[in-house]
Amino acid sequence: MPKIVQGSDLHFGRFHDPSVAEAFLRQTRLIAPELIVLSGDFTQRAKIREYEQAEDYLDRLPEVHTVVTPGNHDVPLYRVFERLFAPYRNYRRYVSQDLDTTTRIPGLTVVSLNSAAPRRAIVNGRITSEQLDYARRAFAEAPAEDCRAVVMHHHLAPAPDYEGDRPLPRAREILGAFNDMDVELALGGHLHRAYIGNSLDVAPSAGRDRGIVIVQCGTTTSVRGRARERAKNSFNVIDVEAHRLEVTHYLHFRDGDRFAPVSVHSFPRRPARWLDTDHSRASIPEREPSTVPEEVA
Repeated sequence: MPKIVQGSDLHFGRFHDPSVAEAFLRQTRLIAPELIVLSGDFTQRAKIREYEQAEDYLDRLPEVHTVVTPGNHDVPLYRVFERLFAPYRNYRRYVSQDLDTTTRIPGLTVVSLNSAAPRRAIVNGRITSEQLDYARRAFAEAPAEDCRAVVMHHHLAPAPDYEGDRPLPRAREILGAFNDMDVELALGGHLHRAYIGNSLDVAPSAGRDRGIVIVQCGTTTSVRGRARERAKNSFNVIDVEAHRLEVTHYLHFRDGDRFAPVSVHSFPRRPARWLDTDHSRASIPEREPSTVPEEVA
């Protein structure tokens, strides 16, 4: 079954940390995934020299399927004319020609949707109805046994230590649409702080008891980690198994200059509603019939 390495928010430019970037390369080669996901913000200010560095770095990743998506930092901020009329010119030249993509490997179908919205929402992004239709068509063609995953830069759920944080507009509606498509996994970045949980944490709904596993990645190679990952770097590894999704969260440690796993999170695959373990399979003993004293009866 496929193994995914998910990094995000590389931020080549002023805040990029080259030594951490090298550590991520080393660890990714050791993990040997079938798929690499990089969920946006390859650059700090969408400048050509930053994109050239990002392109060189991408060329050094293991030669496996790679899913990318633009972030809000990958379009110009202060170059207003370019932001309005050619926002993805450098991204298309150095990272990918395509903005919405479908990637299939055995056991996994991944739809990547561009949530950057340079003309409407500079910071917190948008997903359109047309993009949701694109995802529906892509998943309609996916093998029934595939794990279905979506990738966007912007987050669908706030991290618990981010008071007042605003997720992607229409997040609940988008999560509902993905749930109807039988999406199991939603990958994103943007927060510079990891969050691993379930869509039911933020969008409970009657009749839905599974939800979508949400895996937000912190910043993998910049110095601008936030909240509990302030000044830290992270990435995730997702193992897609037959009956479960297992997410391992990695943090970078300066002593030793390496990434190491710090937590593991397991979730049942659809259609199951619980993890199939020896304990969950154990039979529950029947309760003995209660006895009532004769004088009370």
